[in-house]
Amino acid sequence: MSDSNNEQAAATSHGGHIRSFVLRQGRVSAAQLRFHETGMPRFGIPYQPTPLDLTAVFGDTAGDTAGDRRPKILEIGCGMGETTAAIAAAQPDNDYLGIEVHTPGVGSLLKEIVTRELGNLRVIQHDAVEVVRDMIPPQSLAGIHIFFPDPWPKKRQQKRRLIQPPFVHLLAERLAPGGYLHCATDWQEYAEQMLAVLSAEPLLENTAHSATGFAARPAYRPQTKFETRGLRLGHGVWDVIFQRPAGAPQ
Repeated sequence: MSDSNNEQAAATSHGGHIRSFVLRQGRVSAAQLRFHETGMPRFGIPYQPTPLDLTAVFGDTAGDTAGDRRPKILEIGCGMGETTAAIAAAQPDNDYLGIEVHTPGVGSLLKEIVTRELGNLRVIQHDAVEVVRDMIPPQSLAGIHIFFPDPWPKKRQQKRRLIQPPFVHLLAERLAPGGYLHCATDWQEYAEQMLAVLSAEPLLENTAHSATGFAARPAYRPQTKFETRGLRLGHGVWDVIFQRPAGAPQ
């Protein structure tokens, strides 16, 4: 088998789609492992091929009885968790569900949940495509965040990018009317692909009114330390924000 065939075989998940990630044997710190072991039973949700009851997942997180009316926001690719936790802490009236595959990142996110006492944040450690397809009910989300996904910059790797038409259609179907899909990247070519793919999805419309089609960074998305460093070096960052129209046919 050729190297390219080996790469494609390794990238294909049991669900038959091309994975957008590689599970590397990275170092897990003792603290990350400890929070992973103690935090997943409390704040983790195991993958299951059946739809989640999102209200039951979060329960009474705000001391009220209106959990079913609290907006549910999905974040795909939480990294080390700082941004996800900062958003959840700043928006306590929303519930956040993070998806991340790498154990060090999940452990770090769980540490943030515990130390910040975030009752409105849960995590699933699994392939995001399978989670969205199998676990997220249609029209159940008020928003979806995909911040700085792996750009897979080489031409032969670009089939592994997360933002592809079939997955964007799945995401759009999971948005409630009025819900938004927010992607951000620091790779211009990937930003242009994101804009093209989201523009072609009939369930979505662009919220940006700029000539380029890109949006300004909204206040709810913190500027990361890596983003700050990149901007200082003259690198670009592009936000793409689309919405499922509230009055559109279902």
